[in-house]
Amino acid sequence: MFVKKLVEKAAKKPGGSSLEGLRANDVEPRVVLHYGIPSGAHLFAYDPVQKILAVSTKDGRIKLFGKDQTQALLVSEEASTSKFLEFVQNQGVLLNVNSKNQIEVWDLEKKLLSHVHVFNGEITSFRVMQHTPYFYVGDSSGNVSVLKIDQDSNQVIQMDYTIPYLASNGSPVEASDDTSVVSILPQPTSETKRILLVFSSGFITLWDIKESKPILKTGGKQEAKKATCACWVCPSGIKVSVGYSNGEILIWSMTESSSMVCKLNLGYKAEKTPIASLKWVYAEGKASRVYVTGSSSNSLQVVLLNDQTEVKMVKLGLHVSEPCVAMEMIVADAKQDSLLVLGKSGRVYAYDDYMIEKYLIQSQSKSPPSLPKESVVKLPFSDSSSVTVGKFLTNPSHLLNLSEEDYAQIAKDAAAPFLPSQTSPLKEGSRSAQFPGFTKVKNVYITGHSDGSIGVWDMTCPFLIPVLFLKEQADTAALTALHFDSNSRLLVSGDQNGMVRLYRFKPEPYLTENSFIPFQGSSKKGNNHIVHSVKYIKLTGSITCIQKSQNSKHLAVGSDQGHVSLVDIEEAKVLYTKHIASEICPGITSLQFEGCSVQGFEKNVLVVAMRDSSVFALDSDTGNMIGTNMVKPKKPFKALFMQILDGKQDSSANGESIVEDVSTRQPSVLLCSEKAIYIYSLAQVVQGVKKVLHKKKFSSPSICSASTFYGTSGVGLTLVFSDGTVEIRSLPELSLLKQISIRGFTYSSPKQNSLPEITISASWDGDLVMVNGDNELIVSSVLPQKETFRLVESLSRVYKKDNAVCHDGIITSAVASSPKEKKGMFGSVFKTKSKRAADTETTENTKETIEDLSKIFTTANFPWNNNVERSRESSKVTKVDDEEELDIDDIDIEDDDHHYQQEQPKEQGILSGISKQKLASKFTSFRGKLKQMTAKNEKSVVTKEEKHEDEKSGATVDQIKKKYGFASSEEMGAAKMAQSKLQDNLKKLQGISLKTTEMEDTAKSFCSTAKELLNAVEFNKQSSSKS
Repeated sequence: MFVKKLVEKAAKKPGGSSLEGLRANDVEPRVVLHYGIPSGAHLFAYDPVQKILAVSTKDGRIKLFGKDQTQALLVSEEASTSKFLEFVQNQGVLLNVNSKNQIEVWDLEKKLLSHVHVFNGEITSFRVMQHTPYFYVGDSSGNVSVLKIDQDSNQVIQMDYTIPYLASNGSPVEASDDTSVVSILPQPTSETKRILLVFSSGFITLWDIKESKPILKTGGKQEAKKATCACWVCPSGIKVSVGYSNGEILIWSMTESSSMVCKLNLGYKAEKTPIASLKWVYAEGKASRVYVTGSSSNSLQVVLLNDQTEVKMVKLGLHVSEPCVAMEMIVADAKQDSLLVLGKSGRVYAYDDYMIEKYLIQSQSKSPPSLPKESVVKLPFSDSSSVTVGKFLTNPSHLLNLSEEDYAQIAKDAAAPFLPSQTSPLKEGSRSAQFPGFTKVKNVYITGHSDGSIGVWDMTCPFLIPVLFLKEQADTAALTALHFDSNSRLLVSGDQNGMVRLYRFKPEPYLTENSFIPFQGSSKKGNNHIVHSVKYIKLTGSITCIQKSQNSKHLAVGSDQGHVSLVDIEEAKVLYTKHIASEICPGITSLQFEGCSVQGFEKNVLVVAMRDSSVFALDSDTGNMIGTNMVKPKKPFKALFMQILDGKQDSSANGESIVEDVSTRQPSVLLCSEKAIYIYSLAQVVQGVKKVLHKKKFSSPSICSASTFYGTSGVGLTLVFSDGTVEIRSLPELSLLKQISIRGFTYSSPKQNSLPEITISASWDGDLVMVNGDNELIVSSVLPQKETFRLVESLSRVYKKDNAVCHDGIITSAVASSPKEKKGMFGSVFKTKSKRAADTETTENTKETIEDLSKIFTTANFPWNNNVERSRESSKVTKVDDEEELDIDDIDIEDDDHHYQQEQPKEQGILSGISKQKLASKFTSFRGKLKQMTAKNEKSVVTKEEKHEDEKSGATVDQIKKKYGFASSEEMGAAKMAQSKLQDNLKKLQGISLKTTEMEDTAKSFCSTAKELLNAVEFNKQSSSKS
């Protein structure tokens, strides 16, 4: 027996490459759509010009939401948590800093990762200098680096300009100091001239970029608390709000007084809750306000900031449903701003910012308005229920009758909205999408909900178009099973209470004058031209599976208590009910009708798979078990899926039959459980005899979904595992063809008597629709070259390059002369211009500003702060011996500036080893030596010429010329060459003299800087000794 099995195994074709089965090049598993908020959402970023919202996750994904229903998913190679996320506004560039201190540059137009820059240090703060190619990076050592994005290649370039902690604070680092830079804030109206640096220790420094020095310091070292975040709270950049780890919020003045203005007591200090984030919104009048969130706190506070804040503080406390981790303000086309709050679970909550402003302004009046209401940003399936079961139907392309233009218009008019800023939601009685019929559109998704309702959605495009909504007037239980048969136009649902509803639809197409179907409403109102009749049947237990016979008007229904019922569809009555007991786990997993030969007679059988992995057959006419025993594995696991292979089964999700060449194969039964796959002989299963044709066992993780699909060369099996792995296997060999991993997808089995968080639906051609709660929807496809959706490219184009404001190839926004012209964050002082020529009285010349910044940032303002290795490479010096006689032809004088910079001396530490007198004397000596060399060479050339002429004599032409004082032709050439070379060397020597002078000046500057630093150190020592 062992030898026989070994021979059979060796005879199998590896990789599913048998002539009759599916091959590896026949499949291409891939994710084709992500819709909604990705799981593990962690950070927000917003481009107010392009109106793009970015949501980053803990596993390296970034979801983009744009205008006109556009969405796109970016997946990084590194599955790392985002630390910072910020747009280079209006340029189609998004910067993401992950937990490995890698700076990712994303090209939004191509939706590709352009470059990854590995930063040498722990990044603790990050800020883009908008409207320029530069951005700042603060690290845990207190240093600030300047980096640039190359406009052509999107590569990140490290600038020479730095802001070291010693320069910005003027004091050395003590062991107990926390020097981390927690906030970098460009000053409003002077974004390219000054930046504010806030350190964890509490120090606040206003830094002048051009002068490369601090022009104001305040804050000081804060005892028993650390700064955690900051934001400007003044359009002119003279007040800043700083949050601390003990819950305090202080407002500091950035004027010459540089003192604390006031404290904001919001209750965080009493609970010792660290301030997590601060966001300021400027508004006209006295409506400017600060939004505050605390670490691991459900409370979000909004405070009015105006001249009366110090006297009387007006605030609003919003109690979010869970702890807040991020917040962002987004602007709709109708100028209705929305405050988005990201919860710890990854759920997004929205508030109408107009209602927040209204409440704050009118809260002190006699009739204060109601508190702003919280709404959850979720998939547009239903307002009050979640999806519990789904059915995904795909149709051949020749049945389609709507054009690309039709769907493009539907996307604008009828698509269900996702973000508050995209489209106003459909209202009662409003018109929705044209729905010609279930078989007339490319993709139809049917959803069953926790409130018993049914939704029908056109998913031809990568968004949800509501077309039909069926809801009973009475309270109903959650739906647990759905079945749709397109041949008989029958939709059947089953719920937790055992209620089965049979919806019979009218013949297609639905092209009446009422073809626009209201999405919201009862099953009767507005749906009469589609729904022909509704019938009800009450059974025992929660309905788990429904299957219609293709040869009769019968319906088989299974329940979680082990009941199998046969229902007459026309009469809506139960023909029989059989109860099958199980010692391990009762419940029916799957049912399927099949014709089979039993003892020489053709019989209609009903194959039943139970939850404990038992398989058996019933006589579909009587309900009696045909075989004597059930077929079950030795070690059973929870069964998930059962399908009859190579028979005349219903091989598609929507009732479309596909004829397959059965060749010499006998019908078999495929059974998939959480840990194993078995293929039995159908004839043996009917007789109650266990005969395993193929099997495959798995250890970990477990399978959460299994389904079959039909390709051009055979049938395949799709397995989805709980960790997001998707395997494609051939049938019946069960050979692994290909596999992928869906990042962010994790499945947990629902608890007993609870509804699943994730539902997975499969189409006959291998498309999977995975719905994760009410947050996200993922669609994967398996067949290569299959276009699952239409308008994919246009509806994933979140960045509109045509809408960008361009000027000489650089996307710009001008600085407004008055901050009242626009609301926004961090000063809100930018005003975008749609014309190339901006008003010169109210705007900066952006091009000149960038050129000035380029000169500043390409200069090493603190050479002693450069990287040690770079300094070591640039420390090669050509040493000259004082006593050595130099010939001018031996001097290699190089004018290249880059070479000169590399040859300059290396400083060890902070100006150590620098002596002004010694360095200056060396330069003077070197310059004097060069002058002596110049004079010596000039005299030497003249002497040689005279001596050469006296020695020449004779009767030749040259001798006659010499006699009368004329030079020979050879001497003329040699003299010209010597003169030319002498002039070249003189020019080079003059250049060296000039550069020597520059080096003297640099040495003096170094000496001056060293003196300032020494004075600062001595002053701090004296201060510390006094204290």
